[in-house]
Amino acid sequence: MRNPNCGTRLPFRTPHSAFRIQGVLMPLIRLVLVEDEHAIRRGIADALRASGYDVAEAADGQRGFEEAVRPGVDLVLLDLMLPRRSGLDVLVELRKCKPSLPVIILTARGSEDDRVRGLKMGADDYVVKPFSARELLARVEAILRRAGRKNGVSVDDDGDEASTARLGRATIDLRRREVCWSNSERGELSETESAILLFLLRHRQRAVSREELLTHVWGIEPTGLETRTVDMHVARLRTKLRDPSGRKTPEAILTVRAHGYMASPDLVPLDLPVQEVKA
Repeated sequence: MRNPNCGTRLPFRTPHSAFRIQGVLMPLIRLVLVEDEHAIRRGIADALRASGYDVAEAADGQRGFEEAVRPGVDLVLLDLMLPRRSGLDVLVELRKCKPSLPVIILTARGSEDDRVRGLKMGADDYVVKPFSARELLARVEAILRRAGRKNGVSVDDDGDEASTARLGRATIDLRRREVCWSNSERGELSETESAILLFLLRHRQRAVSREELLTHVWGIEPTGLETRTVDMHVARLRTKLRDPSGRKTPEAILTVRAHGYMASPDLVPLDLPVQEVKA
């Protein structure tokens, strides 16, 4: 059944802005910025536009949701404390309508509970206010790289590499970001969740640290950074990989004390080469 809130009756919008590369018209990457404080919203929007992004602005949750479900949106920047509709409510509805749309939540310092809830609900990352334009742009670029968006076009950094694994009776297709237990039992993974699994599978013969995941999956420098982002995403991923029939499910990701995480022997790659880092 189609979700009635998924924007099927929204007014028509013409395709978003474009630019030319060697005479070819290329679409700009489109971001939706949902922030109720005018000065903050304008500052963020100006920085994003100066970096070449097409930005749609919204000052409340309801308007932000309407903008986010329009065709052609590549990423959403979402404040949590919003009028008309809270950011967490918007996030829940977006995950129903567009489960793979990247979302970065913008939170105030000290609101750890909201950050944890946002990550559990499927946000890809968060940035704590006040933040610099450089920090925000780095997070946006990292998320878009994982989503396969670069210079306004879709890219595939893995070339011909396949990405399929098996866990119990489930088949995990990381390209399609889909978990399939049967024809009638399927689940979806986010861009970040797929990237975590892929990285662990590539290095499945060793433990991978949280710092390494932050560097290679999130694309951020972890030095001096205190964050539960990795742990929350792993917890959500474990939940998504549980067999919906209630059958006992093998563990997909093992916690290695004082080291980080490791792909379980029960998570079997069907066509992924090992990329071991020599000591």
